[in-house]
Amino acid sequence: MRLVSDPGYGEVILSASAEELTELASAVAQGEGLLGSALSPGSDALRGVEVRGTSGPGVLIHRDAERQVLVIGGDTAGRAVLAENLRDMATADDGGHLHVDHFPGHCHLAEGSLPLVVDSPHGGMPTR
Repeated sequence: MRLVSDPGYGEVILSASAEELTELASAVAQGEGLLGSALSPGSDALRGVEVRGTSGPGVLIHRDAERQVLVIGGDTAGRAVLAENLRDMATADDGGHLHVDHFPGHCHLAEGSLPLVVDSPHGGMPTR
């Protein structure tokens, strides 16, 4: 797994294998887990993802700047939706990416959530 913080767009880009995305989806659904990521010296890569179950409402994605990890926390219902979206990306048979961005009235993301882009294991753009 690779997590890169893009300061220009204020988002985090997550690239992972299907197995790693499935593992992340399981951690999100369960509300606990700590997954490491590949680091590149001199890059904006984050060390990993920490998942926490919280009371919500919804899911809040943020960056812990001190520890350099992406933190995903939220209530059971919100985490279930995010976990399903991650599983869908893990099992997709084509390239593409998933934008996880908050907007007013969002069904499962809390206000203040950091934008996240999840690349398909087959690449960030569709191949067909």
